[in-house]
Parts: sequence; C-alpha cells; structure tokens
Amino acid sequence: MRLLIHDFAGHPFAVQLSRALARRGHTVLHVYAAANPTPKGALAPKPDDPDGLAIEGLAINGRGAYARDNFFSRYRYERAYGRALAARVGLWRPEVAVFCNTPLDALVPACRAGREFGVRTVLWMQDLLGLAAFRILARRLPILGAAIGWHHIRLERRLARAADAVVAITGDFVPILVGWGVPRARIAVIANWGPLGEIVPGPRDNEWARAHALGARPVFLYAGMMGMKHDPGLILDLARHFGARADVVVVSEGRGADILRAAAATKGLGNLLILPFQPYDRLGEVLAAGDVMLAVLEAEAGAFAVPSKVLGYFCAGRPVLAAIPAENLAARLIVETGAGVVVAPGDRDSWLAQAERLLADAPARARMAQAGRAHAEAAFDVEAIAARFEAVLGA
Repeated sequence: MRLLIHDFAGHPFAVQLSRALARRGHTVLHVYAAANPTPKGALAPKPDDPDGLAIEGLAINGRGAYARDNFFSRYRYERAYGRALAARVGLWRPEVAVFCNTPLDALVPACRAGREFGVRTVLWMQDLLGLAAFRILARRLPILGAAIGWHHIRLERRLARAADAVVAITGDFVPILVGWGVPRARIAVIANWGPLGEIVPGPRDNEWARAHALGARPVFLYAGMMGMKHDPGLILDLARHFGARADVVVVSEGRGADILRAAAATKGLGNLLILPFQPYDRLGEVLAAGDVMLAVLEAEAGAFAVPSKVLGYFCAGRPVLAAIPAENLAARLIVETGAGVVVAPGDRDSWLAQAERLLADAPARARMAQAGRAHAEAAFDVEAIAARFEAVLGA
C-alpha cells in the first residue's frame, strides 16, 4: 500500500510506526513540519531503513519557526502549511493519508486534496483539539477565546465526520466522536506508545549529566513541550521549595520554558536549570539523569490532551510525579501501573508533599521505575501496534 503519514510534531512514536509499516512491505512517505519547535524523534535516515521509506521535513518558504503562542502568527502559518501539505498529497498520490497532530486549519486543505485525488484519509487523533482549545482559551480570553474554541470544535467535528477512519489514542474520545456523528465502525482505539528500543534505562551518572554538573544532588526532571495547557508554576514551586537540596531541570522550549528561565534569573534560583530540546540520540541519557520525572497538565485539559512524555519516562525506567486531571489517560496509566504518583492540577501542597516523599523513599522509586518499564515492555511492541494500524488502513 502507498501511504503518506503526516505528523506535524515529528514525534518519536509516529516515525517509528512509519518504519514498521515500511518493513511490512508498504511504501511510506513520512512527513513532518520542519519548523515546528517540538522535540523530534529519529527523523534522520538510518542505515537499516527499509527501501520503501522516505522521511521529509515540510518547510514553508519565507516563514520562520512556528510561533505556537502568537495566535495570529500561528493561524497564518497553519493556513500556509495546510496549502503546502495539500500540494504534497497531490504530488505523492497515496492510497491512504494518515494525519497526526495536524492543526485543524492546516488539515482542511489537506483533507480537501485527499478527496480531490481519491485519497482515503485517516485522522490519528492525539487530542480533541477543539475541546482543549475551548476549555483553555475561554478561561484566558473569555469572549474571543470562547469564539475561537467553538470555531475549532465545529471544524474538528466536520473533519472527523468526513474522514474514512479515525484512530483515537484513548477510548475517552469515542463518546464525543459518536456524538459528533462519526459512525462507531469507523473509529479504532490504539493507545500511544513510547520508543521502547530507542530509550532504555541507563545509569544516573552519565556523560550528559556530568556535562551539566548534575549528580551531587537529587534531580527532578521535565522533558517535553510546555505550552498553554501546562502549568510552569508547579515547576517553579518545586525549585523554590527544595532550594539547595535538589536540582530541577527542564528540557523544553517555548512559553513555559521562557517563564521559568526568567524566574530563575530574577529570583536567584540556582537549582533551576532550563535547557533547550536535546538531540534525540541523547534523550536516553537526558532521562536517565533524573531521579523523579515530572509531568504537569492544566485542569481544563481534562481527558482530551494526553501528555505522551509520560510514555518516554516509562521507557527510561524512572518514577513519575504528575499533576494531571484524574480522568486523563496518562494519570490513570501512572496509577494503574504503579509507575508513579498523581496529584490534582493546582494542588501545590500535595505536589510538594509527594515530591518530598519520593526523594525520601528510594525503594519506592525503584519499584515505580520497574513498574513503568515493565508496562513499556508489555505494551509498546511497535510491530504489534503496526499490525493494528495495518488493519485500519487495509479496511
């Protein structure tokens, strides 16, 4: 089968799927947004890549990086990007196009091109973008934000109903999709996974940790996006609370990282280290440098924005401290596997109390680390996952 798999973010698991499908005999063009400043997966060609795989970063001529936190600049970029993606669909002419993490305003022309050229379309839904936008923007910009949110809910509903299939990463999305008029038979639920073979448990004392003077004190580590749906205040609270007793390391870029960097400088927080995204081939070392891994998600995100960074933490074999809504899939997974501790978003007292407890209890940290890795080994087999996607694509 001739496939186009588009992942706007360039995530590790998406390109891993493309490689697995190419190994299964399909011809796969994997496309990602070259200017999107997100942590990327193994997008460079590998010597053992199957012949049927091509990986391409899609760039927009005359435009710089994707400005996630500037609404008007973001809107213009996404519209231009959608036109470029539609042109790529027209040139490649796949039998099936899979769209993952694709902004809704970019998805419209891409799906239109699919219909024009007889391409079947699959929406691989990582978030319910319209609902998440409405919940977050309506609070921050009560009138304009609510209008933008409603626009995107309607747009996402129309796109989902028009798709030939929808792959949802959690069953929590299914009632919403069915309520929008998407036939249940067109919806498949396939949970996300972490790059099991690419991120493995490693020594706490490694070259990357030494290069950043980490090791003398315990390390709380956050690695991944930190945007509008994440609360940097909890990370700041952690640094203030522990002071010289622990380091707090944030490997991220964008609005949240900028807030923390400014706070570290103005408040004299020498234990708060903010670093840009690191090369993917160093990610295993980065995650191994943490004693406790951090995840934060605003209450408004609810069940509709699942932080995939938690799955990478599982692969690395490190315990997780998360402030995530209880109904979120990531929160349920941490609790059910025993891989960490979850507190309610905004509950700073519980957040700090659990952080203290984790640092004081090394055996508990070890048990959580083993539980997370055990889940990863049981659930993150990309060949089995590729077979499930292949069934959707074949249908």
